[in-house]
Amino acid sequence: METSQKREAWNKGKLVGQKPPLKPKDIWAIRIYLQNAHAVRDLAMFNLAIDSKLRGCDLVSLHVRDVIHGNQVLPRAMIIQRKTQRPVQFELTEPTRSAVSAWLEKSHLRGDQYLFPSRVASSPHVSTRQYARIVHHWVKAAGLDSSAYGTHSMRRTKATLIYKRTKNLRAVQLLLGHSKLESTVRYLGIEVDDALEISEQTEI
Repeated sequence: METSQKREAWNKGKLVGQKPPLKPKDIWAIRIYLQNAHAVRDLAMFNLAIDSKLRGCDLVSLHVRDVIHGNQVLPRAMIIQRKTQRPVQFELTEPTRSAVSAWLEKSHLRGDQYLFPSRVASSPHVSTRQYARIVHHWVKAAGLDSSAYGTHSMRRTKATLIYKRTKNLRAVQLLLGHSKLESTVRYLGIEVDDALEISEQTEI
């Protein structure tokens, strides 16, 4: 007989199949592919995913007004994260602002509409599942193994690069909107990476 006690999830506190971040050369390969394909929406989505470091659920839920003021795409934006209900800020670099502007020009979306509306009538915006499929398509187009990467690869890419360049964990914590520093350490998997790096540089 089963007990009425709630079982703890088998993956609680564990990193299961953590998806690697994209390397700078992969980012450029995807960007060039999307530019050549004239995939205006996807280029805006890809650039925004890398810059914002948002979870997939927050990225697809963005409204036009979140990133626009008047006719200008904002250099910085802030949203309330769905998972934590905590605010997080993110930057929109010049290439991202250009890509978002081009998408808004093409789509004629209003401020109160979702930035990435769904083409499926039953859904108001691109779903997280749909976004995951789109990410797999991008990764495959760059010649990478699509099964090795996912939506969290997008979220981790810039955060990992920032950490590698600055070693500033607190900054990365703020950018990812984590409440605890341990979450950031776990999320980036930096303990293992750093330990291996130190080990590699130690000759006996």
